Amino acid sequence: MHDVLAFVALAFNGLAAVWGGVAWIRKVPATSFWPVLRVAQASVAVEVLVGVVMWLDGVDPPDSLHYVYGIAPLVVTLVAEGMRIGAAQRELEEVDGPLDELPRREQVLLARRIVMREIGVMTIGTLLVVTLMLRAAGSVL
Repeated sequence: MHDVLAFVALAFNGLAAVWGGVAWIRKVPATSFWPVLRVAQASVAVEVLVGVVMWLDGVDPPDSLHYVYGIAPLVVTLVAEGMRIGAAQRELEEVDGPLDELPRREQVLLARRIVMREIGVMTIGTLLVVTLMLRAAGSVL
């Protein structure tokens, strides 16, 4: 079951990375990226949880690095979320005056810049997750 979940999580994260990368390169604030990303993140959490349960049951991984490469995607996911929030705050810091006093067009452009910055950060995080998961899978194969 752990092996199947690992490949499901890898597939979802790969899809999210491609989806986000295309949106970022095309500069399209794709709202459809976020549900895909959240499913990918949930799949990582489930995979780590199953791995921890297996470890508690006494199942040993093929090598000790599997622990690192198995848990690191969850850490990367959490760090990327923190960086996403920071990216939005940096955009907001560049605004002079209260947001509600900005002209409507400027508000829309600001929101677009924030979303694009967030997509970029989360895409990079997801690419790191895919890389780590491929390494973890490589220790099994």
